[in-house]
Amino acid sequence: MFCINRTAIVVKPGQRFLDWLHAADPTSAHLTLKDLQDDPDVYLIRQCQSEKEIRRSLAKVCRQIFEEQLDGWYREPSSWPERRDLRAFDLWFEWSAHSIVNDLCTGPLLREDL
Repeated sequence: MFCINRTAIVVKPGQRFLDWLHAADPTSAHLTLKDLQDDPDVYLIRQCQSEKEIRRSLAKVCRQIFEEQLDGWYREPSSWPERRDLRAFDLWFEWSAHSIVNDLCTGPLLREDL
């Protein structure tokens, strides 16, 4: 086992996200917040030592995460909210930061561009 030099950000859609999804995509009416939060995405950012550092790093990538989340549920950018900054991110998502990331696997880490 070894620790990697990253901070993990676990991101779950919040109520505002669900409300948007229901309005944008009528076929999603059966989905609940639990459905959206059941298998959260994890993003790795640079290693941060404080809450202030985490917020500063997250501010730089929150638009990218925001768009990834929106696109994962409804692929029509014209329906996406215009504002996708950190303030909006805090309103649309529940997230937590984890400063210790341990790798329990013995195989090499592989990078795959999406």
